[in-house]
Amino acid sequence: MPAANYNAAVLANGAAGENVMLLTARWDETTPAPACGQFYMLRAWEAEEAPLLSRPISVHRFDREKKEISFLYEVRGTGTQKLAALRPGDTVALTGPSGRGFPVDGTLGGAVALVGGGIGTAPLLQLAAELAAQGVDVDLYAGFRDEPYRVDAFSAACRSVHIATDSGRHGHHGFVTDLLDPAKYTAVCTCGPEIMMEKVAKMCLRAGVRVYVSREAKMACGVGACLGCTCKSKNGGVSVCKDGPVFEGSVLYELD
Repeated sequence: MPAANYNAAVLANGAAGENVMLLTARWDETTPAPACGQFYMLRAWEAEEAPLLSRPISVHRFDREKKEISFLYEVRGTGTQKLAALRPGDTVALTGPSGRGFPVDGTLGGAVALVGGGIGTAPLLQLAAELAAQGVDVDLYAGFRDEPYRVDAFSAACRSVHIATDSGRHGHHGFVTDLLDPAKYTAVCTCGPEIMMEKVAKMCLRAGVRVYVSREAKMACGVGACLGCTCKSKNGGVSVCKDGPVFEGSVLYELD
């Protein structure tokens, strides 16, 4: 189904961490419901204004009953600065949902590890909620530079939460991958810095455990038409916005 394009009322938009914002908008129930791991193109400025392109942001939480959709995003440049300036009652242009998300069709098995790095934890909250509702045992492994954010939101859905920080102020002092043993799980889903995801994927491949990776890329169209977000795979170039952003790890990585 093609992505919808509509102006959504902003319900809330506040700080969730250092340079991290949580935006909640009204979901238009006449449009498709987003799946875990899908994203929207967000825009809070006129077409003739800079920046030229909308910003791709993954769905953090979706509530069909309340008709609310939330996005957790890091303020990095002009586009996200304009998103951060939105206040309740303003409107934000949403185009989506787009892309392929995480599999939530019951095939992941009975125990799943979610591994997130920084803002990469954003798409994992909706995934945790949906897997928990299916009776899956979900454990979160989250890594941050210094101060964790939005970790408490995972508590209701996760059996356990494991934190690592570069600074050592919270949780394990070191890499979040130090805490992960893929052999304990039937599947692993990860999102975050590329170097972290590659390590997670290769750990899983060595252990014979299925792994799903959510890639991030700069996007122009968001629908696979411009090929601006192409990345390498074992089978050649793939479009992150159309073929992904979620890929099975075995498609992207090979063991050394």
